[in-house]
Amino acid sequence: MISDMTKSFSGYYFENFYVGMQLRHATPLTLSTGDVSLYRALTGNRFAPYSAETFAAGIGFDRLPVDPLLAFHAVFGKTVPDISLNAVANLGYADGRFLLPVYPGDTLNAVSNVIGVKQNSNGKTGVIYVRTQGFNQHGDEVLSYVRWVMVNKGNLDAPAPDTVIPDLPKAIDPATFNFTRSYAKWDDTLAGSTHRYEDYAIGEKINHVDGMAVEEAEHQIATRLYQNTAKVHFDAHGQKDSRFGKRLIYGGVVISIARALSFNGLANVAETLAINGGTHTAPLFAGDTVYAWSEVLDKAELSDTVGALRLRLVAVKDQNPGDFALRGPDGKYAPGVCLDFDYWAAIPR
Repeated sequence: MISDMTKSFSGYYFENFYVGMQLRHATPLTLSTGDVSLYRALTGNRFAPYSAETFAAGIGFDRLPVDPLLAFHAVFGKTVPDISLNAVANLGYADGRFLLPVYPGDTLNAVSNVIGVKQNSNGKTGVIYVRTQGFNQHGDEVLSYVRWVMVNKGNLDAPAPDTVIPDLPKAIDPATFNFTRSYAKWDDTLAGSTHRYEDYAIGEKINHVDGMAVEEAEHQIATRLYQNTAKVHFDAHGQKDSRFGKRLIYGGVVISIARALSFNGLANVAETLAINGGTHTAPLFAGDTVYAWSEVLDKAELSDTVGALRLRLVAVKDQNPGDFALRGPDGKYAPGVCLDFDYWAAIPR
């Protein structure tokens, strides 16, 4: 029998990307109530609008919505085979917008456009910038974000492209959110907190106290839930000779666990509206325990019943989050910090 290996796809390398390149990703994914339950089981998410259909209906949703981060990870997972199969690391996020609710039964697909490229000085890797859009079955855009990824070169002799670095906003203007739901019927008791928009001050830091260890099977199930095929998360044999000698936990797992942990202190800060920026500052491995703390960076009034908080969510591993250590004396991220995530979220007034 003759084996034809050319039918397999080994992923794009840095030299294969160019500004203006468009990638329409396989495979559309229909999110179900089972996916919602599994996401809750893997993250411990307790925010009321994504836990109780009756609560969600009371603030204007058609029915129980999918947590925006679950939708984000599902769309992100579509992009991995085309963008980051040969990645060294996913470096950051910017200009992320959650445009429409996603409900169980909706089918998501993704399209990405390359908007920037820069070869690294080592000549072995380069950074690509992509804007990814997620669409539902009706063709409506439900979310959009930019990320940049360090990708290996396949041919080290391939010439370096002209550097193009996109101009990205440092933060999204909350005036552009077009938020229409009312929180007039928000129930503090059912949501789990009496602290509303007025109770939070810019510069305030909140220790979320609780920790969650991430086990090997859990992080792999979560990553498979999003259909993320990155080798660094699954292939133990292949990773034996890597920099760390073992599998890495997908950064989205860290984002979702840290966000779930933030319930303790931010229970009324329920709806994620936008991602201003994010950095995976250090790897996480199976057996590590994630803790989190938040800082209020800004505030904005969206309506008579709804405000928005701009929050920095910091995940740390195996240490007391109440130290609020983000950077060391050298300006670099402090040891143990594994996520620096800047986002806007809605809260009742």
